Amino acid sequence: MPKAGSRRDEIISRLKESIRVKEALAQDKIDEIDRLVELILETYKRGGKVVLLGNGGSAADAQHIAGELVGQFKLRRQALPAIALTTNTSVLTAIANDYGYESVFSRQVEALVNERDIVIGISTSGNSPNVIEAIKLAKTKGARTVALTGGSGGRLGEVADLVLMAPSDNVARIQEAHITIGHIVCELVEEEVGKFLSG
Repeated sequence: MPKAGSRRDEIISRLKESIRVKEALAQDKIDEIDRLVELILETYKRGGKVVLLGNGGSAADAQHIAGELVGQFKLRRQALPAIALTTNTSVLTAIANDYGYESVFSRQVEALVNERDIVIGISTSGNSPNVIEAIKLAKTKGARTVALTGGSGGRLGEVADLVLMAPSDNVARIQEAHITIGHIVCELVEEEVGKFLSG
């Protein structure tokens, strides 16, 4: 039998913290999640694509969400256009070398994004300079922009069209909230998108 104050208590504490963040999402962020679903559906209706970007764990989340859209989440259906700007190491290292790390996403936005697209920047702090620069440039190109952040939203929350802040300052809990939001969005988009793609 584990003693009080053992690792077991720490595990329970972290699980409960994660649950509290998800409960706060369910209470306070439903409208923003629904709006994100709607923006992605509108993007696909007008022949656009979903472009995602972020650093570190947020880069993995960007790739994960893009993979669910291009492949499938639960349903067999037409592949949906989505790209994570975090995957081409030749592009990333060339831009970082020639222009600086702050340009690794904005240079790709310049090349790939148009007014039919939606660009989703993921940053747990909301203060990642390369994500902020990419969102700013996407806006000038007429694309819809979304920020997935945590805490107060940071500077990214001041520039994106739609801001979805995970209600936590703990990076791990924010990332868990982001992928939960991503899964919900992918599932709902997948259920709805067939209504107009097959028609």
